[in-house]
Amino acid sequence: MDSSQERVVSATRVIDAPVDVIFELIADPARQPEWDGNDNLSKAAAGQRVHQVGDVFRMTTTKGKERDNHVVEFEEGRLIAWKPSGVGEPQAGHLWRWELEPIDTGSTRVTHTYDWTGLSDEQRFERARWTTSERLLGSIDRLAAAVE
Repeated sequence: MDSSQERVVSATRVIDAPVDVIFELIADPARQPEWDGNDNLSKAAAGQRVHQVGDVFRMTTTKGKERDNHVVEFEEGRLIAWKPSGVGEPQAGHLWRWELEPIDTGSTRVTHTYDWTGLSDEQRFERARWTTSERLLGSIDRLAAAVE
């Protein structure tokens, strides 16, 4: 692997919606396929709303694979991050993070980050490289369209 490859990518945008409205969409896995900029998520069962570190929510990818997402960072209304894995498998070492910062009562700065510094499975590197800041911004744009 090229050592200059950026393994932490992020995107930020202001969304014209209150922080609590945006956070509810992010914390509800059943809504995530609507705004997934990588078009990798197919569906998730309702009723899996994330509430704390240690929660695990299950998604089905567009390739039909089941994926568990282990919540490793959580602050209600502000931060949620998870590490995916195959069902019953160890976490692969990459992290998806959403950070929200209220600007005022009607707008929120949203930052979406993909961190694959801990990814060790070289078969996953190509897919990891595919997740760019532009794709992350696509997720934020779709999220904005869902709430604005």
